[in-house]
Amino acid sequence: MTVTPAEHRYLQVARTLRKEIVDGVYPVGSQLPTEHELCERFEVSRYTIREALRRLRDDNLVSSRPRAGTLVVPRAATNSYAQDVMSINDLLAFATGAQFTIESNAMVTIDDELAERTGLPVGQQWLAVRGYRQADGDAPPVCRTEYYINRSFAAVGRLLQRHTGPIFPLIEDLFGVSIVEVHQEITAVLVDAELAELLKVEPGSAALQMQRTYTTSDGEVAQVTINTHPSDRFRHAMTMRRVKG
Repeated sequence: MTVTPAEHRYLQVARTLRKEIVDGVYPVGSQLPTEHELCERFEVSRYTIREALRRLRDDNLVSSRPRAGTLVVPRAATNSYAQDVMSINDLLAFATGAQFTIESNAMVTIDDELAERTGLPVGQQWLAVRGYRQADGDAPPVCRTEYYINRSFAAVGRLLQRHTGPIFPLIEDLFGVSIVEVHQEITAVLVDAELAELLKVEPGSAALQMQRTYTTSDGEVAQVTINTHPSDRFRHAMTMRRVKG
């Protein structure tokens, strides 16, 4: 096991155990080794093992009970994300309702321009999946869609030609991680000539760019999605309620 700073060791242990659970080394219904056995295997403290197991519980992969050990459990499905003042429940619905046509699917190195657009570090390699979403075959595209997927999860790229829904549930299922935070920003932009041809609008016309950054329970960015919508094909609705306190 590669030596890492002490505060990061539990993340490495959690990732190793998570992969073994997903790969079937520890199937649903089986027990993980005891804390003592895991301490010996990874040559770390009991505190480190307990933090790693807490991560697995956060990802709904295991449950722990006193004197009963740590059991691998079926993952519970979820499709909503809570914010301070509202619930986001349209992530799955939007992606399922508009067909995604892939134009390119390849690893890219983040350059200065892409780093500015996505917030990703310059020089890293990410899987870039680019295309457009269409409500039906005859209508103009609803938006241009760009997915930037962490290299650690790039294996999902092989499944996308046969996949019609959003990508982040695939990442969760294939790698046993949980997306615990989705940060969204909406920005007004002008449509350049290339994008105007794709979206069937005039160059220089207004569009809204929605960027979502998906973060796992390990604090790792799994995916950045950018949807660019012509201004007349996008509506964002939000309901806020006063919180009594």
